[in-house]
Amino acid sequence: MKWLIAILLCIFASLQYRLWVGEGSLAQIARLEADIAKQKLENEQLAERNRVLATEVAALKVGTDSIEERARVEMGMIRKGETFFMVVEDKDKPEGEKP
Repeated sequence: MKWLIAILLCIFASLQYRLWVGEGSLAQIARLEADIAKQKLENEQLAERNRVLATEVAALKVGTDSIEERARVEMGMIRKGETFFMVVEDKDKPEGEKP
């Protein structure tokens, strides 16, 4: 009878080890759930970025307004007949001071 109790305790201890430390343990499950939540957040951010890019691509395909805007902002281009004015602020003056 003592041997049976000892064997049952060994089996119980090995099952407890697997539950708390081994593969498929509660700690591993919690870690995987945290990884899943992190990946879902990253996927949402990437989906939003893809949506913005798709909108931008559609705008570039449809009209010339978005192409013109990009040329003006990114390349500093101007149209014929327009006058370009560059306003340069004095770096010596503090920001809150009026001229």
